[in-house]
Amino acid sequence: MDRQLSRPTWSRQIEFTLAGIGCAVGLGNIWRFPYLCYRSGGGAFLVPYLLMLVVLGIPLLHMELTVGQYTRRGPAHALANVCPLLKGVGVASVAISFIMCTYYNVIITWALYYLFNSFQSPLPWQNCNNTWNTPNCTNHATNNSFSSTPSYEFFKYKMLEQTSGLEETGVMRWELFLILLLAWILLYLCIFKGVKSTGKVVYFTALFPYVILIALLINNMQLPGALDGITFFIVPEWDKLLSVEVWVNAAAQIFNSIGIGFGSLLAMASYNSFNNNILKDTLTISLVNSFTSILAGFVIFSAFGYMSHLQGIPISDLAVDGPGLVYVIYPQAFANMPLAQLWAVMFFFMLLCLGLDSEFAMVEVMVTSLMDEFHQHLIKIFKCKELFVLAICGGALLLGIPCVMQVGIYVFQLMDHYTAIVSVMFLAFFEVIAICWSYGVNRLSDNLKEMTGERANIFFRLCWLIVAPVLITVILIFSIIQFKPAHYENYVFPPWAQGIGWIITLASIIWIPLGAIHTLWVLPGSFMQKVKLSITPCTLDEMSKIPYYERGGKDGYPVIAVASSNIHLPEKPPVQTEL
Repeated sequence: MDRQLSRPTWSRQIEFTLAGIGCAVGLGNIWRFPYLCYRSGGGAFLVPYLLMLVVLGIPLLHMELTVGQYTRRGPAHALANVCPLLKGVGVASVAISFIMCTYYNVIITWALYYLFNSFQSPLPWQNCNNTWNTPNCTNHATNNSFSSTPSYEFFKYKMLEQTSGLEETGVMRWELFLILLLAWILLYLCIFKGVKSTGKVVYFTALFPYVILIALLINNMQLPGALDGITFFIVPEWDKLLSVEVWVNAAAQIFNSIGIGFGSLLAMASYNSFNNNILKDTLTISLVNSFTSILAGFVIFSAFGYMSHLQGIPISDLAVDGPGLVYVIYPQAFANMPLAQLWAVMFFFMLLCLGLDSEFAMVEVMVTSLMDEFHQHLIKIFKCKELFVLAICGGALLLGIPCVMQVGIYVFQLMDHYTAIVSVMFLAFFEVIAICWSYGVNRLSDNLKEMTGERANIFFRLCWLIVAPVLITVILIFSIIQFKPAHYENYVFPPWAQGIGWIITLASIIWIPLGAIHTLWVLPGSFMQKVKLSITPCTLDEMSKIPYYERGGKDGYPVIAVASSNIHLPEKPPVQTEL
């Protein structure tokens, strides 16, 4: 495979490791894992979670990093080399990363909004004495469904100015739009020089959140009721392990948390030195990611125990997942702590760092893939890579505008539901088919030996060949069976909105069949010859080296071999001379 020896690389290998940690460790570790753990048997959930980490997360991450480092290309070109028939999987991962980056930056916008408001004393979500509060506001959470806390009303009525549904779009939230603009400026300044600038930023953004998490845990552990919260979090309910849903949730959490199928880590690995020790990076990224999830669980539930102690309500009534946990429930917890402003600033700054790391990776997938495919054309148009990155950021900013209108929370929820939940599982399924079955475990092991001197051991080969494909198929089937239409709180999206959601889904996965059709269309020969060529690695690269007029000869012309296939392409026909 063409390894692009002139491709830029990370200044130091630790920069890739930190960037990989930053990509894998995101807001899902904070707001999703603790809730899943609580709902799925507490400490018992760690059994399927850690098992899935070993047999699914680590092998698939090792697979993606191997492909990225060996091909030295982004996901679109790498998958086209590995399995031309499924080249659309790479394009789909680029599409899904771009769609996600348009609304994911809105979460960073909210973090910045809360961060700026955290310098006030008292905190604006600390009491009900504000102009945006309703008569139903109460300073203490209750089981009454008609009452609401100050933090909930700040989120809904002050920051979002939320409308009643998609039918009522409302107006632009100019404060949020300006902060969204600031978020994209921050992101651009971090990535505009590619791996050279990103590699420096991740020293801070990947490491500093751990300082804050540990500080929050130390503080929370000194609060009354904290141990009750942690006990609630870790005490195992072994009977829950009899539920298939718990095992599927564990696999899905490992899968989504590490980011298999998004193409982000594959793109970043393409900037590694060719002989880098991939296994070391694989283990570091995956283990640190799981450690962070467990650490976040202790932080979150120690705070829940404190709130339960103060307000006299069960911890189970406080436990939620998603944005509500980090922007409603947890802010209410540290509003009652000593030095509330300090903990608020630290917490939202941590969310900013976690969000930026993940956003780096999503934008980098788009930039890397397009530069790989259209480098000369893009440089001719934009003159330099920095302006091209600026254009990508500007386009994503414009597409994110609906999320900062008063209807924005519904747009955000709709996009997240049909992108992060539906599309990713399809991508992962076809990615594993393309790499593990079509390209083959033996070829992948040979590539690994060429780079590091050692083939993959029997454990990785078995996971690639059997365990991972089977588990992903089970998760995909279970996700389809258990699929529920998008909703936000008590609002169920109308049928036309669900239709838009499916269009968002198709915007990414449609590239898989389109890519297959295009590959079969451009390859020569009979249908069976086309199929055989389409699963031969590097066929399309070899095709691109042959002038167009040499590809369409008629029967009887000499032939030349392509890649390692026994199928042949027509050679240039005899020149006809006019008399």
